[in-house]
Amino acid sequence: MINKSLSSAAFLTSLCCAMGCGQAIAQSGATASAPAPVSAANAIKIGVICPFSGPSADFGIPMLNGVKQAVDEINSVGGYLGRPIQLVIKDDQGNPDVGMKMSQELLNEKVVATVGFCNTGVAAKSLELFQNSQTPLIIPVATGTPLTAKYPGPESYIFRTSAKDAIQAPFVIDDIVKRGWTKVAIFADTTGYGAGGLVDVESALAARQLKPVHVARFPLGVTNLEEELKAAKAAGANVIFSYTVGYENAVIAKGRKALGWAVPQVGAWPLSFTFFLDGAKEAADGALMAQTFIAEPSNERRASFLVSYARRNQVKKIPVPMAAAQGYDSVYLLVYSLFGIRSGNLSGPSIKAALESLNRVYYGVVATYEHPFSLQDKDALTANMLVMGMVKNGAITFAYPEDAKRNLFVKRKQ
Repeated sequence: MINKSLSSAAFLTSLCCAMGCGQAIAQSGATASAPAPVSAANAIKIGVICPFSGPSADFGIPMLNGVKQAVDEINSVGGYLGRPIQLVIKDDQGNPDVGMKMSQELLNEKVVATVGFCNTGVAAKSLELFQNSQTPLIIPVATGTPLTAKYPGPESYIFRTSAKDAIQAPFVIDDIVKRGWTKVAIFADTTGYGAGGLVDVESALAARQLKPVHVARFPLGVTNLEEELKAAKAAGANVIFSYTVGYENAVIAKGRKALGWAVPQVGAWPLSFTFFLDGAKEAADGALMAQTFIAEPSNERRASFLVSYARRNQVKKIPVPMAAAQGYDSVYLLVYSLFGIRSGNLSGPSIKAALESLNRVYYGVVATYEHPFSLQDKDALTANMLVMGMVKNGAITFAYPEDAKRNLFVKRKQ
């Protein structure tokens, strides 16, 4: 039995030994406590793609930092059977056309798999490249429901470790209905993310025999939504559900405050982004959103992850903690799958099959992953893994004290 308090690196060391690293270490003359040095000559290439410049870099960079942190830990204990993990990093700039070009470049560089995409619309345009080339893609951030539904489960090479909108929207709707906020105004941008989120929110409302009292659509970059806010107020809305990834969330919050309209703003996880917190300032306080990870040291592995991230990147706090944590866990899940390939055949179909049949538990930062994927199911997270976050004094904390207590125990997939 693996000790649940083991760090990811320590657990990887034990897994490495269990899968045969011990023999490789012995042959190298290294001691068991000092894994054999890795050789860059036979590195395993893993692609990383997300926006590292442009507006969406707000969550792309923390994701990249989480990925690098995991890779450094893994390489420090010997990599994969003495082979280091080498990242091939591409900046999609949050642009679908650029993302498609960068994805093709990754495939041309013969990566064995890719961790990537922060924006739903960017991911959607490139999925076919990964699917047709039979190269596994693990999406650590983008949440659009259709991404893991485009291909039939048994055929799909598209995996995900973020919480899809189809579980975030009902989770938030259930919470606001319990609070008595049933007259919902939906503010959704016109990107693929906003369009998909609107469908999911309307479906979640319909399941409760409710309809939105007002729906507002707007492009990214909008700086004034006063007229739409007035219309929502006139329609009798007592809560605003916003679905956008950038500064537009702050435009909604500030516009609501300027109107003197004291209704709550709720939404999916982008309400935890720096764009919103810094952009809306005090107008953001009280906002509620679905979260998979809140940056509080509630257990040993989360504390270790947060301390290591802060030290490595010389920051006091992670700008978008969920992106960093989900990127980190994605790398470990991918490398764990490699250890399950006894033949050493790191082809796309072999890695796909290994991801679908992971038989060792990974005690991650976001969750405890026990059979996270299967032949039919490519989403690692289920609704029971979500908690409700709340903005308080410019930071994200638990909306309910009982969630903070339950967060001591990282949940498993249902």
